[in-house]
Amino acid sequence: MQSSRCTRRGALLAVLLLAGALPARAEHTTDSLDTVKTSLAEKKAVIVDVRELDEWEEGHLREARHLPMSSLKQIDKDAVAKVLPKDKVIYLHCQAGGRCQKAADLLKPLGYDVRALKPGYPDLVEAGFPAAKGK
Repeated sequence: MQSSRCTRRGALLAVLLLAGALPARAEHTTDSLDTVKTSLAEKKAVIVDVRELDEWEEGHLREARHLPMSSLKQIDKDAVAKVLPKDKVIYLHCQAGGRCQKAADLLKPLGYDVRALKPGYPDLVEAGFPAAKGK
């Protein structure tokens, strides 16, 4: 009985997503990390860390801007505009790839070209993105 209710809920959710009644979650970008590095080097993009302050302080990418996910829950368009340029690609990252998708969902309607990165902070450091020392 429980299984059939779960199946019906799943089917209903799928129908609502297909019908556009619920927003689809942002997908991770297909841009390669080499593309991201090149775009950053050419100043065509910025990288934004949406992790919380305590995570940021433990270590972050040297070139990253900090815009914690918690600050995006009550979006202040003017405050966001001070951090994010509308004329560049905005690559978002977090610890493991989930929060940056949620952040992309919040920022896209504001007119930003946001792209969520699947690799998290440790993966980006391992891939050669320079890190700033944390505490």
